[in-house]
Amino acid sequence: MTEHPISFERPQAGADPTDPRGALLHTPVPPRAPDGAPPAQDRSGDTPAPPAAGGDAAGVSEHAQPGAEDPAGPDAHRPRPVPVPEGGAGQPAVPERRSGRPRPPGQPTPMRRDGDRLRFVGAATRRIARGMDLDEIVMGLCRATVPTFADAILVYLREPLPVGDERPTGPLVLRLRRTDRIPAERDTEGGFMPPVQPEPTELDAVGAELCEVRPGSALAEVLRGVRPVFTDAPAARAALPELLGEVSDFAVPGGRRAILAPLRGRRRVIGAALFLRRPERIAFEAEDLLVAAQLATHSALGIDKAVLYGREAYIADELQRTMLPENLPRCTGVRLASRYLPAAETARVGGDWYDAIPLPGSRVALVVGDVMGHSMTSAAIMGQLRTTAQTLAGLDLPPQEVLHHLDEQAQRLGTDRMATCLYAVYDPVSHRITIANAGHPPPVLLHLGGRAEVLRVPPGAPIGVGGVDFEAVELDAPAGATLLLYTDGLVESRLRDVWTGIEQLREKLAATAQLTGPDHSPPLEALRDEVLDMLGPGDRDDDIALLAARFDGIAPSDVAYWYLEPEDAAPGRARRLARHALARWGLQELTDSVELLVSEVVTNAVRYATRPVTLRLLRTDVLRCEVGDDVPQLPRLRQARATDEGGRGLYLVNRLARRWGATRLSTGKVVWFELNHG
Repeated sequence: MTEHPISFERPQAGADPTDPRGALLHTPVPPRAPDGAPPAQDRSGDTPAPPAAGGDAAGVSEHAQPGAEDPAGPDAHRPRPVPVPEGGAGQPAVPERRSGRPRPPGQPTPMRRDGDRLRFVGAATRRIARGMDLDEIVMGLCRATVPTFADAILVYLREPLPVGDERPTGPLVLRLRRTDRIPAERDTEGGFMPPVQPEPTELDAVGAELCEVRPGSALAEVLRGVRPVFTDAPAARAALPELLGEVSDFAVPGGRRAILAPLRGRRRVIGAALFLRRPERIAFEAEDLLVAAQLATHSALGIDKAVLYGREAYIADELQRTMLPENLPRCTGVRLASRYLPAAETARVGGDWYDAIPLPGSRVALVVGDVMGHSMTSAAIMGQLRTTAQTLAGLDLPPQEVLHHLDEQAQRLGTDRMATCLYAVYDPVSHRITIANAGHPPPVLLHLGGRAEVLRVPPGAPIGVGGVDFEAVELDAPAGATLLLYTDGLVESRLRDVWTGIEQLREKLAATAQLTGPDHSPPLEALRDEVLDMLGPGDRDDDIALLAARFDGIAPSDVAYWYLEPEDAAPGRARRLARHALARWGLQELTDSVELLVSEVVTNAVRYATRPVTLRLLRTDVLRCEVGDDVPQLPRLRQARATDEGGRGLYLVNRLARRWGATRLSTGKVVWFELNHG
């Protein structure tokens, strides 16, 4: 920006207040001699030149610069004296530039100096820089400009906006992002004056919603030039119809009352801003092009940063969303609820995770872990460990073996890849839970009667240390109890240590359970929200992952379990056992389907098994049948040919069952299917 002389005079008594919503400063009236003559000397000690003969206050521009177009000779760089007040020495009264009313005698004529422009640009750029997203930056530009610099502004942005080094494809299209103008009526309190014409003006109809910039057009040339131009210039006058549409001929005031400023980011033009003044207001001056250039430059760079920040936030949200389970599975005998809270809105990703993995035999694996840090790197490591845990859970390994393999995987990822993890397996049939821990805070079990206890599990070493054996403990999981798994962000902060937080969590759970009485468990989602309410304003130092499991279990009367020897008579015996169980449960309508499917699955199992085959029926909201054997190869659904004698068993299962699947175990496999009932 070109430097101009700056006046450092302080406002004196009698000066006008600053212009609302801007940084306009008005020059005070200097003291006068008794005979009405101007003061003898200015600050430099020289006698200022008298005003030009016949000059009046109406001929002084509100944007006149010190020494600009002054024919006074060598003293042209010095500030010109303020004209004689209106009504004195035969001078006519000058109307107020906004209201049109005569200015009271003795009130100074406003004159913007170079220092005023610099102060306005500084205040405007600070307001623009405060914005974090695109809308805040564009709003900051509009609010800083209107009414201080212009009566109306139109901001056009490229559609879509390019991000970083991304090359835009397709034609250059500008969309009207925001407009702002002086309202038709303003509050007179606080310095706002009513407008001269309350009816709508031509500035109210400016602007088309969308325009396409054709290559080689006048608008394309103006945007390529980058610098702001007055719209009375031939190139800009030809570009306005393309930008504004059909209303451009009567919407833009004549003279130098409109400035078209391209918005250029780091690599390309990303939009344009049109500054407008009403006809009753003094026109723009040449120095105002520099102001418009500064506003356009700061706004364009801010928009570039906002777009980049928006892309980073989008990537972070997508990464976190894909790293964590979108929906928890519906598992037999257990209800689940979860919640994830990032450490801050500006750091939405972290290393905390939770998971619920269905296992063979209607069991479910409950996992919660915490990778050190809450950054993109931590989230990436968390995703790898979560995928590894899911794979290991699919192999139906014991919890301590799962943690052992996770430890090996963390060491392969790097020497500084540390994480804590708690892995638990719940069996709704036996009402037992097996837990292994790797340096994670212990879970809390809330019993049906309202008693909350911190489970005593082996602490273990964090994942990634290496060379550490992990232990598992098996505990009772009574029906109606709630197990709460969490990360340390819930119980540890700068204001409290981890054990103090765990005790507060236990007390919070017990107090919440008392509200529903000893015979009813609190609703799972409400319990989860109550736990998060214990966080204070200074407790959000880390990410928080929370997984709550309500143990409903499966009653022994709803379970039927048998061992079958691998012999030819096994399928017939399986059909009879299944028929008797269905009769006991009152599900005779499923007898034909269950006998057919059980016979097919058991026949396939005993054909290759060397040890007894297991058959189990579970009655919950669905009827589930499980057949286990010691052969690790999983069955594969295939289309049997017309000449084949077999190979249609799984085809029947696939057509008749609600769901079916096969899971490999450490001792073989389990083939299961489900049927709807009732």
